[in-house]
Amino acid sequence: MQNTSRLRRERVLDPISRISEILFGLIMALTFTGTLGATTAGREEIRTLLAGAIGCNFAWGLVDAVMFLMGSLLERGRDAVTIRAVRDATSREQARDVILGAVQPMLTSILTNEDYERLRQGVRLMPDPPVPGLTKRDWLGALAVFLLVFLSTFPIAIPFLVFRNTRIAIRVSNLVAIGMLFACGYWLADHTGYHPWRTGLSMVVLGVVLVAVTIALGG
Repeated sequence: MQNTSRLRRERVLDPISRISEILFGLIMALTFTGTLGATTAGREEIRTLLAGAIGCNFAWGLVDAVMFLMGSLLERGRDAVTIRAVRDATSREQARDVILGAVQPMLTSILTNEDYERLRQGVRLMPDPPVPGLTKRDWLGALAVFLLVFLSTFPIAIPFLVFRNTRIAIRVSNLVAIGMLFACGYWLADHTGYHPWRTGLSMVVLGVVLVAVTIALGG
């Protein structure tokens, strides 16, 4: 259990987490650019909306980074509680139930009573877990979360800085956003076993729907 947790943290952010953070930042930015009118938006309105989008993603990047750090602490605390619960179990059956709750569900069907007993004995021989604290990799992970959310704003904002024609800028920005949504879905499929093209197209549809709902609700 401890080795599995350690391996997860050593990756800083797994691919699915990276994709999720990019999608979150992208959808947040699209809720701003999606309100621009092709014929009515002036340069001052565009600057205001872009500043709002960048500021919003900056703030949510910080929030997500803090939540990532809290999650790391809670995960270590949960591991320590699990180890103590296995050690303090008054019977093999009680220890087995604790281990059962900590093992991935897909693995429980192939573990035998002998496997659980070996795990119980291994936990009893482990050194006392250290007091949960943050490591360098946790801070790097939090920085990665912040940058993914914050920087995902810029690809769809750049067209408004390059093109003075609002109509062209909106169309290019929308094309960039669609391309990013599709790329995220395609990448996600590569790590989850789904069909890449279908997942990419589904992500585009889902992203558009979420943006539309967010705008409709005044988000």
